[in-house]
Amino acid sequence: MLVLNGTSTPRHLQILMKTRAAVAYAPNEPLVIETVDLEGPREGEVLIEVKATGLCHSDLHVCTGAVPWQFPAVLGHEAAGVVVECGPGVTQFAPGDHVIPFLIPRCGACAYCSSPKTNLCLQALARLKPRESRFSLKGQPLSQLWGLGTFAEHTVVPADTIVKVRPDAPFDPICYIGCGATTGIGAALFAAKIERDASVVVFGLGGIGLNVVQGAKLAGARQIVGVDIQPQKEPIARRLGLTDFIDPRTVPKLTGHLMKLTGGGADYSFECIGHPETMRQAFECTHPAWGQSYVIGVAPHGADACCTPAHLMLGRRWSGCYMGGARLDQLPELVDWYMNGKIELDPLITHRLSLEQINEGFELMKRGETIRAVVRL
Repeated sequence: MLVLNGTSTPRHLQILMKTRAAVAYAPNEPLVIETVDLEGPREGEVLIEVKATGLCHSDLHVCTGAVPWQFPAVLGHEAAGVVVECGPGVTQFAPGDHVIPFLIPRCGACAYCSSPKTNLCLQALARLKPRESRFSLKGQPLSQLWGLGTFAEHTVVPADTIVKVRPDAPFDPICYIGCGATTGIGAALFAAKIERDASVVVFGLGGIGLNVVQGAKLAGARQIVGVDIQPQKEPIARRLGLTDFIDPRTVPKLTGHLMKLTGGGADYSFECIGHPETMRQAFECTHPAWGQSYVIGVAPHGADACCTPAHLMLGRRWSGCYMGGARLDQLPELVDWYMNGKIELDPLITHRLSLEQINEGFELMKRGETIRAVVRL
């Protein structure tokens, strides 16, 4: 429903759209389904009808206060939808286009966008902090998580943060490519660039870790070891390419065990949990001369990860990896991979929920009973 607010103000102040959203009023409180106001797209922005949005652990970190954010807020960032309206100056999209938002935009003008050394954009860093939102409720602003806010039937986002994808791809599960699937697959293929016959250790076989496994298999890794305290994840991990599974509770000296298992240390390791202690274990289980360890999991705000300097001296490398090292324009290719059967997404979507069930989805995540829950709108 459109509501006219006046006739003498600029267009973006004239029209508000009523839409439903899951509103987070404060950390550690259940989200509340509200009918909120959404301002139309301004210059360089696009109005999207959200068709599906995944529940990511990063959203949970915000919900619990582990990652600071401004409340009240419309959270959510992993989504797929349809363009409804384009703001002034937007010519690369049209109503009806199927799109995926991404946390890393492509402004095309900053030094980051011009460098082949990174997938980042300066705008991505700016949008990690609250900015002016298009959502409001009873005249009070609702912040949009990282400039997206996809836990809503509609949202308005910058045009440089979405990409057009093929219209025959189902919104569920390709919304998963907007974050979790790309973060994991990309870490293996785009960031680490795992070579054939490499040995790989993955800490955490959740929504991201399983996709690291999938990416490592695509790269031709000889050995892919998964470390997780939930043995029920082993079958799906093996389906995606895992060769060895380890429950760390059953191994007295995990790092030493992993080094022996991989023949002197893994070529690559990936920490997909967000715990400083496992980040160190992941680093130390790599080969001392050429091992590379990637931190993917989001640690609590203010946490520190450390290592013994001697473990760096011979050539080990410890690196971060944001959104799998992927750029926005690579997402359509990943959608093609899914549609062509090169990667699997369907078995990783374990729960499909309505917007009213979103709190149930987060509870499933807390209990470790889901790989990826998707809210269909």
